[in-house]
Amino acid sequence: MKKILGVVFLVTGVLFSANAQIKNTTQTTDKFAYLLQSIEMMYVDSVNSKELVEKAIIHMLEELDPHSTYISAEEVQEANEPLQGSFDGIGIQFNILHDTIMVVEPIQGGPSEKLGIKAGDKIVEVEGQKMAGIGVKNSDVLSKLRGPKGTIVKVGIERKGIKEILYFNITRDKIPIYSVDASYMVAPEIGYIKVSRFAATTVEEMKKGISELKAEGMKDLIIDLQDNGGGLLRAAIEMGDEFISGDRLLVYTEGRAFKRENYTARRGVKGSFEEGRLIILIDESSASASEIVSGAIQDWDRGVIVGRRSFGKGLVQRPVSLPDGSVVRLTVQKYFTPAGRCIQKPYEGGKDDYYQDYAKRLERGEFFSADSIHFPDSLKFATQLSKRTVYGGGGIMPDVFVPLDTSENSRYFSDLIRVGVQNDWALTYANANREKILAQYPTVNDFVSKYNIPADEEQKVIDMAVAKEVKWDQKGYANSRHAIMVRSKALLARDLYENEAFYEVINDLNPALKKAVQILQNGEYDAQDLDTKANPKSKKKK
Repeated sequence: MKKILGVVFLVTGVLFSANAQIKNTTQTTDKFAYLLQSIEMMYVDSVNSKELVEKAIIHMLEELDPHSTYISAEEVQEANEPLQGSFDGIGIQFNILHDTIMVVEPIQGGPSEKLGIKAGDKIVEVEGQKMAGIGVKNSDVLSKLRGPKGTIVKVGIERKGIKEILYFNITRDKIPIYSVDASYMVAPEIGYIKVSRFAATTVEEMKKGISELKAEGMKDLIIDLQDNGGGLLRAAIEMGDEFISGDRLLVYTEGRAFKRENYTARRGVKGSFEEGRLIILIDESSASASEIVSGAIQDWDRGVIVGRRSFGKGLVQRPVSLPDGSVVRLTVQKYFTPAGRCIQKPYEGGKDDYYQDYAKRLERGEFFSADSIHFPDSLKFATQLSKRTVYGGGGIMPDVFVPLDTSENSRYFSDLIRVGVQNDWALTYANANREKILAQYPTVNDFVSKYNIPADEEQKVIDMAVAKEVKWDQKGYANSRHAIMVRSKALLARDLYENEAFYEVINDLNPALKKAVQILQNGEYDAQDLDTKANPKSKKKK
């Protein structure tokens, strides 16, 4: 009888608690509605009730965690585009040069490419309205050229060598947003794939890249997740499944109102790279989905993590749609790696303290020395197979630390980037010399290995900087000259060929990638205590 009463009291207690919670919530919302109604009826000046409510929602969310956010109805579609992997438009990459819209590249398979619009074309009219010499901004271009699929926009284009304006009626269509920025052989038998976000199409893009690299003789793979802020949880799980075999746990989530949910690899489904040496590159800007993938790889001793400690964003947001079409992305759970590490860094000190974390890491010297990072014993965890020590407490600590390289930095170089001097030079030079350069360097490999920026063009970069009021600094230029030339060449490569060419050049300034190649080539990888089945060459430490 005592047991029965105990159950009755327990259930009654739950119901009472739930009813009390509902009652308290109703009283709170009634209180807010009453105040808003009173303001509308009696306040001395006229008020914008919609704006007041939106500000109240924003301030309410600020009291929670750093990643619960409000998105207005107008911003919802734009916020979702990078995750959906597409948007509606005419399909061009553009830049604004000398107050003119310059086509950097028509997107492959898009409506502009199909009509014959080319890199270097200048869009000077849209629907009869002049679009050059009027102080045009990026937002103006987007508002004029984007629009629903199937609608038509008439553009006027100036093309080098043709006197009259060319007019095109472009039917807008779905334009893909790619997640894989580059996929190429970085060294014999070593493939490299740069992933910039985790979206609906990310894993299919990566699998395509892996397949093509294998056809070129790839045996080892480097996945670059540096500066990748994350995206869809499902994309992270699918990516981990491509590298980890069996039905192993990839990540789990847990929250106050939601039970633990396990996400595992698919048993019996062969991933695209379950065997072979694997390296993941991360840094302080790698977050969320990037940390799920690197955490799973590390916990299962599947590969080597190279770089610096990741951001530490391990909170799960769930969209809550509001009646006016706006959305709140509300944090409902936390991410945990297979070993049980919480990815999320502490945020109890408030948002200001939370977003000062980067500066604090810099002050502690964390970006320059692994010895500056100290973890208490309470944050020690063991990997699943080799029982290597890994750490929780926020972010993923790499197996091989690569310090931030500031040796070629200078204020002068920063100013060049800030005012866009190199972008303008690359667009101007590419537009004037496109046919000549492409004839001399028909492939990206030819350009990367053989092309050097002429001395007179190097001087033009300096002169363009002066014209944009960047003060000449001989010492700064001398210190940063190599980096300035590499970045200028990378931007030129992108304008002449495609986005991937940019990375083939700029990766000369990527110390983590250089270290990864070295690890694979000098035997350091094989000495790691990894899963020998997934990494056949690896040897257990003795």
